Parts: sequence; structure tokens; C-alpha cells
Amino acid sequence: MPTPQTRYAKSGDVNVAYQVLGEGPLDLVYVWGWLSHLDLQWTEPTVASFLQRLASFSRLIMFDKRGTGLSDPVGAAPTFEERMDDIRAVMDAVGSERAALLGFSEGSALSCLFAASYPERTTGLILYDSFVVGLDIEDAPRDLTRGVHALEVRETIERWGEGETMRWVAPSVAESGVEKRFWGMFERASMSPGMALSLWEAIQQVDVRDVMPMIRVPTLVLHHAHSSIPAANGRLTAELIPGARYVELPGRDHLPGAGDPEAIAGEIEEFVTGTRAGGRPDRVLATVLFTDIVDSTRRASGLGDSAWRQLRERHDALVRSQLERFRGREVKQTGDGFLARFDGPARAIRCACSIGEEARELGIEIRSGLHTGECELIGDDLGGVAVHVAARVGAMAQAGEVLVSGTVKDLVLGSGIDLADRGVHELKGVPGQWQLFAVAGHDGPPPSAAAKSAGSADGLGLSDRAGLRLARWAPGLTRAGTRALRRGRARTRRSG
Repeated sequence: MPTPQTRYAKSGDVNVAYQVLGEGPLDLVYVWGWLSHLDLQWTEPTVASFLQRLASFSRLIMFDKRGTGLSDPVGAAPTFEERMDDIRAVMDAVGSERAALLGFSEGSALSCLFAASYPERTTGLILYDSFVVGLDIEDAPRDLTRGVHALEVRETIERWGEGETMRWVAPSVAESGVEKRFWGMFERASMSPGMALSLWEAIQQVDVRDVMPMIRVPTLVLHHAHSSIPAANGRLTAELIPGARYVELPGRDHLPGAGDPEAIAGEIEEFVTGTRAGGRPDRVLATVLFTDIVDSTRRASGLGDSAWRQLRERHDALVRSQLERFRGREVKQTGDGFLARFDGPARAIRCACSIGEEARELGIEIRSGLHTGECELIGDDLGGVAVHVAARVGAMAQAGEVLVSGTVKDLVLGSGIDLADRGVHELKGVPGQWQLFAVAGHDGPPPSAAAKSAGSADGLGLSDRAGLRLARWAPGLTRAGTRALRRGRARTRRSG
């Protein structure tokens, strides 16, 4: 799916940014939590894939609440009435008379109030990792508020822009190497430190327990068992809303799409459509990694069958160990190497580097190639233009080198990964010309002179402004092979 265009709806004197994705038969309004940024969300593969899955069965309507993301800044935390007006303004702007509401985290309380106040415009209510009552409410039961300690959140606000919220928003993702620098940019783009504090203090005053029994629309409550927001909130929500169905999911990640996104999306799809497509989507945005043992034929001949087989077994074990460490998925073995996919390009790069370092201790050299794009899921296999590009990039790599496409380079902006320009090259069997980059510290000699080089294009800087510009166009470039081909040609023209 193409990245949706950001538009604005007028809510009083405030401009509310919104996007629409998908052409499903029903409308689904996604009410984000504390942090949101419509453009930047598409550069995070975990979130982007989850949103695309929702849009596969609905017309997905997303917006940045006033004071956050791309919507107008405001001087103080908005009231619930103002935010409900914003939802109505966005629905009116897109011609949605009735919609199901998906309230995530802090957005769940707002969604409950909207459903109770405007049942004629609400077809259903989905509450995902919701909370019922804030920390400052005197009679709040302890089991509802004993999740993320208020002091811990206040510390993340004091260090706003450093990515500290990732520790409790998505602990498993943070532990597997997602860069705090990117998440720090997401924090800064979502709101200022002052607005973050103002909204957080307002959230702690929320108490919608008296409103929930008034909700008269079908309701699904989803909650992770070990989320930073205690599951007791989800259970109480389901008890208070008449006829609500409660589903508790395993896991501790709060971030939409982290952990097992299909479990969440499947429940939502079945609730709003009556059926569940089941299985994985046919297409997925992924970073594709190809690895290959250098001079494997010569090594096999020199070692003999038995010794070579033992070496291969050790190699295969270390590759699988690193894939697990960096949350990669093995697709298949390809001769003397592996094909794997990742939901994050930085993790894929770091995995490739780690595989190379570990293999060197075995006395073998690995070359690796990476590209990010839309892939076809064919059973357990992977296909599409992005896979072919990654394979050809890998074929260009030298011994010990991790070589990546320009698309990957763009998506790891701000990650701290150093990339050396390797020029623009033709890739065998792939139309156009492609700019390649080698990971510093893992780069061999330049690619073969037989490949046509056209010099290097100017790289983007690491400023937030450059990152936000990238957010507006990078996702579209990474979601379709044909666009990727046009991008390669465009880059050649710019560098010529």
C-alpha cells in the first residue's frame, strides 16, 4: 500500500492532521496514545506493518491529537470535549458517518467517552492496552496503577528526546537493538518536553469508570498480560462495559505491532468484520539479508568432506544464533549462505556484522547484502523485487563486507551506523542503477570495477529536520519494487 497523504481537518481554530489508508467496507478510527506522529510512524517497520494489516480489511482513519505530531500545537493539555470534537472533525472531513473506534493506551479513555456520547456515530469499540483510572485518583485500586511507576515516566520526560520511553513502551524491541536515537527523534517529533509533561499530568487525572456502564455499542477489550499498563485495567474495563468481550494476550510490549501483531490484528478483524482472514498478509515490508561464505568451493576441497561438513554445521549454528539475537527470521538456506528477513533495517545490519565477526573466528569470511522493500510471502518463502535486489547487492559485496542499498541507508538515518559510499552500480538482472554503501569497519575493497560506477550522491545529515523530511518520502520508496526502480534511476540523474 502507498503511504497515505497527510491532510488537515478544522476543529474550531485548530488544524488536526489526519491520514486515510485502505479501501475496506467499514471505517476504523485509530485513536493513538501519548506519542504519535503521522509521517514518522511509517519509518518504523513494526508500526507500519501493523497499520497496513488494519487497512487490509478497513478504511483506516488516523490522526494526531491536537498538541501532538503534525497537528497544531496548543498551550495546555486539551480537554476531552476538545478531543472528541477533533474526532468528529476528522470523521466529517473524510465523509465517515459511522466508524468503529480503536483506542490505544491513553486513547482508550477518549474512545470510551466518544462511544458513550455519540453512539449514533460509533459502530463498535476496540480498546487495546487500555487504562481505566489515573495514578492521582485517590480511590484507584492499587492493581490498576502498579505498572510503570510515575517516577520512572517522569524521568523519561526529563530526558525527553533520548528514547528512554522505549524501555517501557516496547522492552523486547529495545533489548534487541532498536536504536534509542530513532525513538528519541520520534519523541521530539511527537511533542515538546513541556507538552509531554502537561499531557502526562492530565492523564493521571483520568477516571472513566462511571462512563463505561453507559456504553451501548459492541466492545472488544484486548490487553497484554505483562504490559506496562496492568492487565487489571483491561479486565475491569470489560466488566464495566455491558456485553464487552475480553481477550488477554501474552507478552509485555505496549507498542502497536510489537510481539505478535497478527494476534491483535486478527482479533480486531474478526470483531469488526465477523471473519478472520487468518495467516499472514500476502505482502510485507521487510529488510532482506543474504549471507554467503566466500571461496566455499576452495575451502571444501582443501578440508575434505568430513571437516567441511563440521565447519558448515558450526557456521549454520552461529548464523541462527545471531538471527535469534537480532529478531531475524530465517527464510531458507541458499547454497553456502542464508536468506533472512527483519522488521528493522538497523537490526539487520548489526546482525550481518555480528555474523561476519563470529564467522571470522571460525576461519571463514562472510559477505552480506541487504535491501529493504515490499516482499511477497509465499508459504514460508519470500519473493519479489526486493529479494532480487538484496541478492544482487550481496553478490557485489567483497570478503568480510556488509553492503547495503541506498534505501537501507536512508532508513537507518540517526542510528549511529557509519556507512561508506560505494557509488552507483548496475545490478545484474535488475533495471536501473543503484547506490550502494558499505558498513564502516566491515568493508572490503570497492565493488568490482566491472560494475558501472557513477560516483556518489550527497548524503542526508543527521538533523531532526532531515529525518522528518525523510519520513515523508522514505516509506513510499520502500513499499513497492517499481518505485524502487524509479528511485534508482532518479538518483543516477541527480548524481550525474
